[in-house]
Amino acid sequence: NHTRISEFILVGFKSHPGSQLFLSVLFSTMYIVTVVGNVCMILIIRMDSNLHTPMYFFLENLSTLDICYSSVITPRAALAFLLGRRNISYNGCASQMFFFSLFGTTEAFFLAMMAYDRFTAICNPLLYQVIMSKRFCVLMVMGSYLSGCINCTIQTGFTFSLSFCGPGEINHFFCDVAAVIHASCSDTLVNELVMLAVCGSIIVGTALVVFISYGYIIITIVQMPSAESRHKAFYTCSSHMMTICLFFGTVFFMYAQPGATSSPNKSNTISIIYTVVIPMLNPFIYTVRNKEVKGSLKKQLKR
Repeated sequence: NHTRISEFILVGFKSHPGSQLFLSVLFSTMYIVTVVGNVCMILIIRMDSNLHTPMYFFLENLSTLDICYSSVITPRAALAFLLGRRNISYNGCASQMFFFSLFGTTEAFFLAMMAYDRFTAICNPLLYQVIMSKRFCVLMVMGSYLSGCINCTIQTGFTFSLSFCGPGEINHFFCDVAAVIHASCSDTLVNELVMLAVCGSIIVGTALVVFISYGYIIITIVQMPSAESRHKAFYTCSSHMMTICLFFGTVFFMYAQPGATSSPNKSNTISIIYTVVIPMLNPFIYTVRNKEVKGSLKKQLKR
């Protein structure tokens, strides 16, 4: 299909100038906190040899991914709120969607991998080092990025095969798949079905890995003889469980249900959680709820 426009207009969060300035400052502050927090997490893990384990290998990669994930969306949104320039080129919109889908999908697989890591550590502690070898961990990370590449290629290719005419307004603050589909003047039924099928299968598939892993974890914890062992095992999983609830809850609402493209105003607010808030909160969740990271941080500060 031939597109009749060369750029889009992001019209999400239309507001008066005072609110736009507030949103710009808010997004900028959250982005700075995200970058600083995740960089600190990466440095702490790399500088402490005691943290060179599979769990922290995944956490280091998650922090790197969160920086990339947030960088695709937040700086441009903050600049748009500040300057009022909401235009984005056709190619720029496609690029933003591609990388957003890549990093978002990869994060879902990362969270599933981390759940499997906790399952192995708690349910098969004697075989943990054998199962979670360095080679296997690297392959899991590479497989996550490969899955992300496949999804973002499908989503971006199908979306930008549509025709876009008229003012080209996208009711969102970034080029999200559902919002761009909603702005098309073509029949979007096939695209909506593809989005539901692909995103739904990824979300449900990774969520199943998480639920099954934690199902076995809970059974194992309940069967532990001492209260101290149960508390320690649960404590090691609590940070990951918080992140999972935030991420999968919002993403499922956005992409894995019928009619996901029919309520753009509601999606604008909800999408802030998984594009801006979660990447900012992750390093704090894993620091505040993790004695090893807090201990390492104290040692580094003393040095």
